[in-house]
Amino acid sequence: MILNVRGLRGPVALLTVIAIVGGCVDITNEQNPTLAPGQTPTPLPTIAPPPESFNPQDPIHKIEHVVIVMQENRSFDSYFGTYPGANGIPMSNGVPTACLPDSQALGTCTSPFHDTNDVDIGGPHSLDAANADINGGKMDGFVLEARSGGGPRCQDPFEPTCGAGQDVMGYHDNREIPNYWAYAQDFVLQDAMFESVKSWSLPSHLYLVSEWSASCSLPDDASSCQSDPDNPPGLRAQQPKASKDRPDYAWTDLTWLLHAYDVSWAYYIAPGTQPDCYDDDETCDPRPQNATTPQIWNPLPYFDDVHDDNQVGNVQDLNNFYAAVGNGTLPSVSWVIPNGTVSEHPPGRISDGQSYVTHIINTIASSPLWASTAIFLAWDDWGGFYDHVVPPTVDGAGYGLRVPAMVISPYAKSNYIDHQTLSFDAYTKFIEDDFLQGQRLDPQTDGRPDPRPDVREDNPQLGDLRSDFDFSQAPRAPLILPEQPPTDLTQPPSPSASPSASTSP
Repeated sequence: MILNVRGLRGPVALLTVIAIVGGCVDITNEQNPTLAPGQTPTPLPTIAPPPESFNPQDPIHKIEHVVIVMQENRSFDSYFGTYPGANGIPMSNGVPTACLPDSQALGTCTSPFHDTNDVDIGGPHSLDAANADINGGKMDGFVLEARSGGGPRCQDPFEPTCGAGQDVMGYHDNREIPNYWAYAQDFVLQDAMFESVKSWSLPSHLYLVSEWSASCSLPDDASSCQSDPDNPPGLRAQQPKASKDRPDYAWTDLTWLLHAYDVSWAYYIAPGTQPDCYDDDETCDPRPQNATTPQIWNPLPYFDDVHDDNQVGNVQDLNNFYAAVGNGTLPSVSWVIPNGTVSEHPPGRISDGQSYVTHIINTIASSPLWASTAIFLAWDDWGGFYDHVVPPTVDGAGYGLRVPAMVISPYAKSNYIDHQTLSFDAYTKFIEDDFLQGQRLDPQTDGRPDPRPDVREDNPQLGDLRSDFDFSQAPRAPLILPEQPPTDLTQPPSPSASPSASTSP
């Protein structure tokens, strides 16, 4: 039996699809009213029917809008290492017990310390740096890596990866980030959210939208793609493809399925400068960023399927996000991406990032859309900052180190700490269960095969974000916070004011 479900939305579409007994679902746009007279419809994929576990009455469908707000370069311990009840920095009588090697030659070490600075330095956060930080499970390589992250180009000690290196052991609390702690207390804090891949921003964002980071040797040929968690092609690494002045990402991303199921989406970019360097360089001159500049934080225009679906225009300016919330046209799925100033990536100020995030959340919370929205707030990688938890091993590429993450929604549990093992793959899983009838980015069933090593969303180690919600409760009132909260943040000190190292026992 063949069924055209394009144009069906919400419970009608869900109930119609679930009524199929066997066979495949052919989702086409042959009746799409937006086609011009005489225009040939674009064939869409034949996708397998919903899995037997799919329940169209699942209360998850109370969430009509998922908004993923992704910030930059913080570990869980650096922001919530002292949050009550969380799996934070190991302490004895309020004193951190860890002391990480600082100088092998001098035999010194540095312990976690309370950091009141508004600007942090951080450390290297490439694949090699992740392996060095983890150090076979010892979780003690952070300071040594930060020490080695300088170089002749580092003139400013507060450029990323430059400087004394000890501030990777610093942690903040509600004195510096009161709004983030308030969201954690009022909603859900996840203390086992791991970056999907133990690498830097580009691989992380590729996993965020596609569950994979790869390099493809042949243009438009998904079968030529191979896993590349370290240095997938960036803007400098052009493929030999005259018609496209861009890297070629030939594998399948989530928007392929969103388009196939007629689920609206947008990827909102804050204009300004990019928050990281190409190829994970230590330092770089600021580069422009807007919706029309594909780069490491804006990879969707590099995907073949986004072009094939004619949806490059769904990558939009952040101002369109605020307008969509205001007029009630927010897409079902949104990603919200910062610029360098508000990203919290060094040398960006923490206070600027917190104000920016608060403004986003307040905008939704003050609108009628609040009652049907889930906001997933996270940081894309650990930025070289200390974390004490060994990441799980998943398919040879991840997970990466822990990052701060929260769920903010009228259906979110209150003052709840989620201890499930999670990664950004859980966001994709939630979106698929909510809007895509349980379909996965699975080359065996999604109608667009690629050689990805596994279906990340179905990994048995991955938790389920449903646990963070209580759909039986009446929608909770929003939490509106001041966008410029009083804090104890200070200007960055000179490097000599950094905490002194201790002598290793």
